[in-house]
Amino acid sequence: MKFAGLFFDELREWGGIFVAIRPFMYYVEWLCFTATWKMKPRIAYVGNSGSNEGFMFKQLFRRDKSESGVGNGRSTSTAAHLIDLTNVVKAYETPVGDFIALKGIDLQVDPGEFVAVIGKSGSGKTTLINMITGIDRPTSGTVHVSDTAVHTLKEGPMAEWRGRNVGVIFQFFQLLPMLSCIENVMLPMDFCNMYTARERKERALHLLDQVGLIEHAYKLPSEVSGGQQQRVAIARALANDPPILVADEPTGNLDSHTALSMIQLFEELVDQGKTILMVTHDQDLAKRVTRTVIISDGEIIDEYLAKAFPALEEAQLVRATRKLETKSYAPGAVIVSQGENPDKFYIVTKGIVEVLLQEPDGQQIVVARLRSGQYFGEIAILRGGARIATVRAGTETAVEVAALDKETFTNLIGESPVTREELSRIAGQRAAETEKRKNGS
Repeated sequence: MKFAGLFFDELREWGGIFVAIRPFMYYVEWLCFTATWKMKPRIAYVGNSGSNEGFMFKQLFRRDKSESGVGNGRSTSTAAHLIDLTNVVKAYETPVGDFIALKGIDLQVDPGEFVAVIGKSGSGKTTLINMITGIDRPTSGTVHVSDTAVHTLKEGPMAEWRGRNVGVIFQFFQLLPMLSCIENVMLPMDFCNMYTARERKERALHLLDQVGLIEHAYKLPSEVSGGQQQRVAIARALANDPPILVADEPTGNLDSHTALSMIQLFEELVDQGKTILMVTHDQDLAKRVTRTVIISDGEIIDEYLAKAFPALEEAQLVRATRKLETKSYAPGAVIVSQGENPDKFYIVTKGIVEVLLQEPDGQQIVVARLRSGQYFGEIAILRGGARIATVRAGTETAVEVAALDKETFTNLIGESPVTREELSRIAGQRAAETEKRKNGS
């Protein structure tokens, strides 16, 4: 422990060059301290055999026994969700009182999802990510990742858990400048005691090859471009084969072409079974993901609500999200019935719903099918009167919908003439199509 402390004190004395990499240094220091009891110092060198390439790492730590680790890869969790945050609150003490960064966040992420976390600066995006990675702790609420209650872990076990289960990709790369690219990639494997020494080098070369940088393996970070440094950072994040990758503005310092190639790489990793959470300001990149989480002033805005009402301001969407009620229906179950008085507006969030009209002979025919992101129930609320059609869950799979009560829906569109005009236009089109069906034309 003392040696590890002296080691990092020495590094910090190097001054300004380490200011930019401080977050990664603390991350590495945590890993180092948790494993010091089973380490002993040595001199480490990684380079091409028979050449002077590579860089001398001042001090590394070698375990008394080398473990051949098996990568984590896909999650083997038995939990309902890979990531599950429940009523998470994060408060920071300030001279003028507590600042609430997160306000009762509920968030679930399943294996294999590619999730973009978007929002304005100061909205709580990074704080939310820090809850998931265990870099910060909630003031209240629970954070479960796989089968681990992250919010209960102390600093030592937290660092070991993070090193094996979460790969973190920083906006400013956070590569150690005195290490070659391959040494940077090998570092997490060494600190977490994963793989043998030979396997570490082989795996690091494999990962650099996967991100297209095998020919730069023995160069220093300063000798490659910004885009290439970010690829090294991705390879490092994959070093211990974690099931989750977390990227905080990974394209923020890259040109548009390099950023696009980075997203393509993320898509390939998702196809291989990784789960990725990416904080971004780039709306175009956010469109490439499988799901978007919008955060505003420490609260999550329902993504389907945001798509249904794109003209509403964030404050209005936050208020509406608080009122949303999630409902589930078995295959074929009726959600609303033709002729009943409207009390809710619905957005489909999972599965397919069928819109049915009743024929004069009493039989019902399917006139439309609505998928995730589409909505129904607005015609009767906007025009008054009873519902003009029956809506049921599709007959093959269960359906989930987000329901907004009539009063909240009416207030929302009353505050936004643009939204009301657009919904009225769509309602008019749907009503006309329904009338045509009734008349048999």
